[in-house]
Amino acid sequence: MLKFATMNKKVSQAAKYILSFVLAGVLVYFAFRRVDWAAFLSGLGQTRWGCVVLFFLAALLAVVLREERWRAMLLPLDGTVRRIDAWDAANVGNLTNVVLPGAGEFVRCGYISRGKRLRYDAAFGTVICERAWDVLAVLLLFIGALGIGWNRFGGFFTDNILTPLAERLHFSLGWALLGVLLAGVVLLWLVFRLRTRSSVCARIATSVKGLWDGFASFAKLRHKGLFLAYTVGIWLLYLLMSYCILQAIPALSGLTLADALFISAVSNIASVIPVPGGIGAYHYLVSLCLSSLYGVTWDTGILFATLSHEGHALLILLLGIASYLRLTLRGKAA
Repeated sequence: MLKFATMNKKVSQAAKYILSFVLAGVLVYFAFRRVDWAAFLSGLGQTRWGCVVLFFLAALLAVVLREERWRAMLLPLDGTVRRIDAWDAANVGNLTNVVLPGAGEFVRCGYISRGKRLRYDAAFGTVICERAWDVLAVLLLFIGALGIGWNRFGGFFTDNILTPLAERLHFSLGWALLGVLLAGVVLLWLVFRLRTRSSVCARIATSVKGLWDGFASFAKLRHKGLFLAYTVGIWLLYLLMSYCILQAIPALSGLTLADALFISAVSNIASVIPVPGGIGAYHYLVSLCLSSLYGVTWDTGILFATLSHEGHALLILLLGIASYLRLTLRGKAA
């Protein structure tokens, strides 16, 4: 029976990843089917590579700030966490996310808690807290972009994002989500109520407490202002990355930081779609945004999306492989 359940779990996971790759393939097809490759290659030949180098420097600094922010949350839980440990675990997690969306968060928590006092569930709680702050940052980014240029961006947002979303969501979904939330609250209450009578409930309660300890680690930070500075710095660097690629393409170099802000906000919506590394979803949405708002050709939009997305993915791959090799060699030496 246990073997059958394990097999079902593996089949379910495999099906999820296969569907994820199929979705990515469909989105890639729709994003690239209208590309005039001669025009694309011509635009690539005109690219200002100095701006691309600045893009890579901003992207690298953003990765560093992410590692520093995560380590700041881990230190109240385990003061022995070294900078190199957090750096390698985060990079391998990012590398995993390129292939298996979402799996990287579990992987980095596994690496950072290995051989330390830090519990896995507490480490995962810090990741949840990180993501909560990032969601808040994305919302503020989007609100800021719309507030600065509603006359220019409002129509695109309403026609291509808000209206399709409203058509797909029904009022009943809100009641379903409320029901799930209430059921979760009742289940947690029962688990903690019965934890002294049931070993299963006791284990669940311990894991939930560990998650909460990790999530609440923000409250134990000595320098909360520094944590907030890391978060602001990360998202300002993402904005700078978009602006650098705009300046790298002559046809887009007349666009401003306000335009980069909105394009960056749209690209973050694409990251929610569960496809490997955001492939396809990012290219389609960003190209649609550029062609609809600024009247540039689809090829130019694809060029922008390719330089920014594949450039960042290349950095993640290089850092992830380097960290994985270092972790592997360190494990053999131990």
